[in-house]
Amino acid sequence: MDDKRAKELLKAERERVEGELAKVRGEGREDSTENAPAGDFNNENLYEDEFAAGREGDLQRRLDRVDRAEERLAAGTYGVSVKSGEPIPDGRLEAEPLAELTIDEEPGGTGRW
Repeated sequence: MDDKRAKELLKAERERVEGELAKVRGEGREDSTENAPAGDFNNENLYEDEFAAGREGDLQRRLDRVDRAEERLAAGTYGVSVKSGEPIPDGRLEAEPLAELTIDEEPGGTGRW
């Protein structure tokens, strides 16, 4: 994959993830359980807060993966497996721009790419 296309994919992914993070961090904070007494398990918003915290963590880890992919692009190693050094097919990178491994190296990989 050429660098221009890789930059486009990574930029779009960064914007998407940052937008989702902003949304999760801003949603429902006025109804948050943060000010509820400890042990108040009858609070209706407990589930929503836990869900939002988990989603925020997932998105932050994805943003960290965007950072690593951008570092690999700058170093000239984007599109190459961090495990084996084998090239990652363009089709896989189009589908998952943050891929660090070939599909065969992924747990449960099927070799479809």
